[in-house]
Amino acid sequence: MTIEWHYAVEDTFAVLSVAGHLGPQAARRFGGAVGWVVARGTGPVVLDLTGLRGWSTEGRLAIIEGARRLADAGRSLELAAIPADGSLVPDGDCPDIPVHKDLATALATHTRHRAAADDGHQQAWRTDGWPAG
Repeated sequence: MTIEWHYAVEDTFAVLSVAGHLGPQAARRFGGAVGWVVARGTGPVVLDLTGLRGWSTEGRLAIIEGARRLADAGRSLELAAIPADGSLVPDGDCPDIPVHKDLATALATHTRHRAAADDGHQQAWRTDGWPAG
C-alpha cells in the first residue's frame, strides 16, 4: 500500500497533504515528496495528515527525517490532524515539530497575519492518484 500526496505553496507557508497509509513501503515515497518540498517554496511546511488512514513506526520515522531535511534547508515542519493510532515522539536531535489539532487550525495560525487585501498566491503539485478538485 502506498500514499498519495498533494503540495501547495502559499505566499508565506506551504501545505503537504498525505493520504493513504504511511507504512514501510510508503516511507520512501514520502521521502521523495519531502525532497520535492525542499526544492520548492520557502517558509514553514504544514503536513496535513487528514487523509492518512494510519501510520507505522517507519512512517513516523520518515516524518521525523522529513523534519530534519526541512530544517537543514532552513524550513520548519508542523503537523495537522495526526492519526488517532499513535503519536510522534522525535528523538533529542530532531527539530521542534508543532502539532495542530486539524488543518483549519494550522492554516489559521499562518493566515491570521495576512493582510485582507492579499489575494493569496498559490502553486500546487500532486501525485497522479490524488483526487482532482
